[in-house]
Amino acid sequence: MSDTRAPATRRPQTTEVVVAVGVAALGVSLFLSPDHIEDGPVICPVRRLTGLPCPGCGLTRSWVYLAHGWWRESFLAHPFGPLFATVVVALGVAVVLARVRRTAPPSLDRIVKHPVAVVVLGAWLGFALVRAVLAA
Repeated sequence: MSDTRAPATRRPQTTEVVVAVGVAALGVSLFLSPDHIEDGPVICPVRRLTGLPCPGCGLTRSWVYLAHGWWRESFLAHPFGPLFATVVVALGVAVVLARVRRTAPPSLDRIVKHPVAVVVLGAWLGFALVRAVLAA
């Protein structure tokens, strides 16, 4: 007797979802104009509520500048923008390779707990704290 059940589909892992959102954000940044990115409304809820920048404030502008080759402006908008964009692209490649090879994608938990990631995230939050204090 043959089995007529459909093959089980695998649910996307957290890493795959994070990569998909990051790649989509990078894709959208290609369509936004770097000439007018500073003219848009403030969309950060933390900044709208408190007037202070959150740790992510400036990342959208940084990615838009980066997507259009404006390296200096990208770094000035948010110094961690180019680094985070590179991480998204590298994770995207790793996830696609894992899918092609039919292996598990990289574990986001393991990546975030890696000593280098801990230092980078600590530096990012430290930068955000200094920037918020200076803005107050």
